[in-house]
Amino acid sequence: MTKRSPVLAILPLLTIAVPAHAQGGDDLEPETESELEMPAGPLRVEAPPFVDPVPFIEVGPPRLNKAVKAMIEEAIRRDDSKAVAAVVKVALATQPYDADEIRAMQRKYLDRKAHALAVMTQRETDRIRNSGVLELWKGQVELGAFRSTGNTSNFGFTGALKLDRKGIDWQHTILLNADYQKDSGKVTREKYGASYQPRYTLNDGLFTFGRVQFEKNEIQGIRDRYSLSGGLGYRVLKRRNMDMSLEAGPAVRHTLFVVEPSETTWSMLTSLEFNWKVNGTLKFTQNASSYVGSDDSTFTSLTGIEAGLAEGLKAKMSYSFQHETSPPDGALKTDTISRFSLVYGF
Repeated sequence: MTKRSPVLAILPLLTIAVPAHAQGGDDLEPETESELEMPAGPLRVEAPPFVDPVPFIEVGPPRLNKAVKAMIEEAIRRDDSKAVAAVVKVALATQPYDADEIRAMQRKYLDRKAHALAVMTQRETDRIRNSGVLELWKGQVELGAFRSTGNTSNFGFTGALKLDRKGIDWQHTILLNADYQKDSGKVTREKYGASYQPRYTLNDGLFTFGRVQFEKNEIQGIRDRYSLSGGLGYRVLKRRNMDMSLEAGPAVRHTLFVVEPSETTWSMLTSLEFNWKVNGTLKFTQNASSYVGSDDSTFTSLTGIEAGLAEGLKAKMSYSFQHETSPPDGALKTDTISRFSLVYGF
């Protein structure tokens, strides 16, 4: 209810007394010049007594429109941060006088989400810290095979196994791979490899690493090759759908050749690992490494494209490249292979 001013309330009751000679009328004679020049007498005002106390009606602060409040509450109920932010933005633009109440609702929602995330993160951290050596492992199996008959009889397969364990500071990766091919009863490809690599995180981007690697490729004149290396790495990219890391450090390699004497050499290892999740089903990967030494250098590259087929199952096409600057006599410098395989993750 609108308050009425006491002054306005008494105005109708005011009685103003005016001197008789100042009151006009048709029946009065015109005033003389001396009367017109005389100043008017004082005015007398008669008013009723002042009303005490003045009536006062208590009114609460303005409240947010019910429809707007309902929209914000619905967005919060759905637990959609983007929807909440959008609704709050519109509400602030259309209801500027209720900004404090609108921001209070949003702040309460964000505080609740932050608390829930902190609790979940702490639980996951405790679970990882208390896990055993054989826990937390994730992996994938890759298998591809082919066979042809007729003018030529070919059989070949390619397979790989990758195991990965991520902890708070440590990450362990084990990789096994094999390529085998026969053409008209003659082995034309026989290559096996295995590696183990631990990583220790120093800060958000910098880490140290070690690598133990074994290779066997008799077609290329290498019976056995053992490599030991370590150094520093840096995560150049670390996004939700993309990551890339670089590594560098010294390495020592001991090689047993098929026909030549064995040798031990020192070299410099550099490597790159890149992963890009293009969308929910498509992924691009690129791994490359180099061992650069004074006598012999090795450069390798593995490019792959994975496409999801079903839960845990993917199709993969890849192309690998390996180049030796000083291979054994009779062996080619460059070896390449294209693969099509199925990958199952667990």
